[in-house]
Formats: sequence, structure tokens, C-alpha cells
Amino acid sequence: MPQATPPCDLVTVPTQQGLEAVDILRLRTGVGPVLHDDAGDGIGFLVPQGTADGWDLPGSSCTRSNGRGFSIGAEPSVAGSGWLVPPDSGPGKITATDPAVLRAALGEAARTIRLAGGV
Repeated sequence: MPQATPPCDLVTVPTQQGLEAVDILRLRTGVGPVLHDDAGDGIGFLVPQGTADGWDLPGSSCTRSNGRGFSIGAEPSVAGSGWLVPPDSGPGKITATDPAVLRAALGEAARTIRLAGGV
């Protein structure tokens, strides 16, 4: 049975930038649960609830959980999505990605894509 988790907001970014950021985070500080949409249009990072109140990074959006939070379990609660980085459901293991760390990784990812001749 999945453990109860704190509510989370969801930061979404274009797929290329999101995948690059996941790689950056995995190599450095680690990354929390990450969703991908089945159409391949975006990547979603679970961040602590309340992040949306101050999120203003161009090219991304942050969806408020409105007090309900996104459920973290074996199957994502966001329709049309799957886990790119599944939650680790061990005791005390489920943690959302730190918003400041995510912001830095997304910025670095955008710069890397530009330097490589991407979007």
C-alpha cells in the first residue's frame, strides 16, 4: 500500500529541456519523482506544495495542487502520463525536487540546448 505523501505542485517544461535537467539533477543532487506525458510534449517535476506561488521561470509552468496535492503512487494521478523517474516508496524516501535546485538545473539545461544548436 502506498504511503501517505505530502502534497506537491507540478512544474512542467518542454521535453528536451526536462530530459536534460533530469540528467543534470541525477548527476548532482538527485531528482524527485518526474512525470512524462504520453504524447511526449512535456516533463513534469513534483515540487513542494506552495512552489507555484512564486514560480516565474519563462518557458515553464507550475500547477498548484489547490490543497489536494498530486498523489504519488505506483500509477501517476495525472491523466495521460507515466513515471520517467518513479517515486521511491520506501519509508522517508519520497521527496519532491527542491525548487531552487530545479530552477538552476532548468537554466543550465536551456543553456546547454542553445549551445548544442537546439531550440
